[in-house]
Amino acid sequence: MPDGANAILVRRRRREQPAGPRTTRVTLGSRPLAVLAAVFALAQLILVRPVLGLGWDEIVYVSQVTSHHPAAFFSAPRSRGVSLLVAPVASWSSSVPLLRVYLALLSGLALYLALRSWRGLFPTRVLVVGGALFASLWLTLFYGPQAMPNYWVAIGALISVGCFLRARAGRSARAVLWGLAAGAALMAWMRPTDAVYVAVPLLVLALARRHWHILLVLAAGLAAGAVPWVIEAYAGHGGLGERLAEASRIQGGLGWQIAVDDQLRSLGGRALCRPCTGPMPNPLVILWWFALPVLAGLGLVVAGRARRLGRTLVPLACATTAALPYLFMIGYAAPRFLQPAYALLAIPVADALWHLVRRPGGAWRPVAATLVALCLAGHLAAQLAVLHGAVSRNTESRRDWGRTADALHRLGVRPPCLLTGHEAIPIGYYTGCSSGATSGNNENITVAGILRTADRLPAAHLAPAGGTPPRYARSWPVHRISDLDVRVAPGP
Repeated sequence: MPDGANAILVRRRRREQPAGPRTTRVTLGSRPLAVLAAVFALAQLILVRPVLGLGWDEIVYVSQVTSHHPAAFFSAPRSRGVSLLVAPVASWSSSVPLLRVYLALLSGLALYLALRSWRGLFPTRVLVVGGALFASLWLTLFYGPQAMPNYWVAIGALISVGCFLRARAGRSARAVLWGLAAGAALMAWMRPTDAVYVAVPLLVLALARRHWHILLVLAAGLAAGAVPWVIEAYAGHGGLGERLAEASRIQGGLGWQIAVDDQLRSLGGRALCRPCTGPMPNPLVILWWFALPVLAGLGLVVAGRARRLGRTLVPLACATTAALPYLFMIGYAAPRFLQPAYALLAIPVADALWHLVRRPGGAWRPVAATLVALCLAGHLAAQLAVLHGAVSRNTESRRDWGRTADALHRLGVRPPCLLTGHEAIPIGYYTGCSSGATSGNNENITVAGILRTADRLPAAHLAPAGGTPPRYARSWPVHRISDLDVRVAPGP
C-alpha cells in the first residue's frame, strides 16, 4: 500500500503541474502559424520570383545604402526605415535575387511574430485564417519581397494592437510591453505619419482608461521610430513643419479628397494610380473589398455576443484611422497604402467566417461551410490572376529600363555619369548614373549644375519620343532608344 499511495501522489502531482501541458499547448498553437508563414515566404519566391528587378521607389530606398550605385534623391515624405532594413544585404551585394530572397524570408518571419502577438486573444484557427486572408492578397504577395515600407507598417500595426490588447489584460506584462514598443517603433521607422494614424485609437484608449504605463511605452516606441525622420527634418528640410508641408505638396496637397474610386481602380494590379483613370476592374476582382466591412461588422456582433467586444473593436478602430487618409485625404491611390488596414481587418473577418461555418457547440454548418469555401476559393483565384498580371507588367517595364541602360552604355554614357529628364531615377540606377531634376518633386540640381557636370562627365537627357527638351539640352545630339529621345551631351 505505501507504494500504491506514493504512486497515486506522484500521478496527482504530475496532473497538477501546469508547465508541461502549457508548453505543449503553446508549441502546438504556434505550429500552424509557423506553417502559414513558411508557405507565405515560399509563395513569394514562386509567384513573384526573385529575378524581378527593382522598381522606382525601391531604387530610391536601396540606393541610399549600396556602394554600387549613386544615391537617388530622397524626398520629404520618405523615411529611412526601408533603407536600413535592406542594408544587411544591399550594403555589400548588388544582387537583386539575393535581396528578394532575404526580404521574402524576413517577411514570412515577421508575419509569424505578428500573429504570435495575438495569441490568447483569439483561437489559433482564427489567427491562421486571418493571417492567410492577409497573406493571400495579391498586393501582400507582391510587396512582401520588395523594398517598400507599407507591408512593414502593417506588421508593426498587428504587433502593436495585439500587444496593446494583451497588456490591457495583464498577460505577460513585461514581454508584451516590449512587443508594444517594438511594433510602434517599426511603424514609425517605416512611415511616421502612418504610425500616428494607426496609433490614435490606442493612445486615446490608454489615456481614457488611465493605463499610464501602456501609454508611456506606446509613445516611447513611436518616438524612438520617428527620431531619425525628425532629426533629418531639421537637418535637411528646415524643420518639422516645413518637412510636413513639403511632404503634403509632393502628395498633391492633403485635404478633403475622395479617393475611394481610385483605390478600387488600383485593385486591378496597378502599382500606382496617379492620375487614376480608366475603367474599373472586373467585379470579381473587387468584390472582396465590399465584403470586408460587412464581415468586419459581423465580427463585431460575434464579439459582442461572446463578451469580448474590445478585442475586435480596437483593431477595427485602428484599421479605420489607418485607412481614412488614403481614402479621403489624398488625390491618388496605390493598393499598398491600405495594407495596414487590411492586416488589422483580417482577424475580425476571420472570426466572422468561423462563426458562419461553425455552430456555438462546434458542429459544422455544411451549407454555410460549402458556400464560404467556394467564395474563398474564387477570391484566391482572382487574387492570383491579378498577381500574375502585375508581376508580368512590372517585370517587362523593369527589363525596359535595363535595355535602355545597355543602349546608353553603347552611346558612351557610362559611370560616373548624369541622367536628367523622363524616368531619370530608375534608368539612372540601371545605367549606374546619378539622376538630376531642375524642377518637380525630385528637384535636386540647377541648370548650371547640370552643365558643369556635363563638362567633365558623360551626361544625357531623356524625353518621350517627340517631346520638347529643356533649353540646356536642345543642342545635344539626339538618339532614339525605344520610345525615348535621348540627347547626349558632347564629350567632356
